[in-house]
Amino acid sequence: EVQLVESGGGLVQAGQSLRLSCAASGFTFDDYAIGWFRQAPGKERERVSCISSSDGRAYYADSVKGRFTISSDNAKNTVYLQMNSLKPEDTAVYYCAAARGSWPLVCFGMEYWGKGTLVTVSS
Repeated sequence: EVQLVESGGGLVQAGQSLRLSCAASGFTFDDYAIGWFRQAPGKERERVSCISSSDGRAYYADSVKGRFTISSDNAKNTVYLQMNSLKPEDTAVYYCAAARGSWPLVCFGMEYWGKGTLVTVSS
């Protein structure tokens, strides 16, 4: 059974940092790209970042470039999203997702999804 479990969300003040984790199981981790997405209340889901587990290639949305860093620990089947200089507009439920396919198109069509972790950034 494929599982993606997010953790690390919480309430922080603007300017602070959080690190989200996505623990994956039930599939061959190295064959997949793992993405982070977010959805704020009343807004559409947004693709935040994506990483190729096989070679570490990464994608970032313009809204988070320079502030967020995605990384992968293949030994632990875990992907991290380090979020620095958080802003109130980063408040959302953050989801991780996984897919197989050609880079970078794989980041635009995810197969498996976690249940999400809430990040709230106060001003």
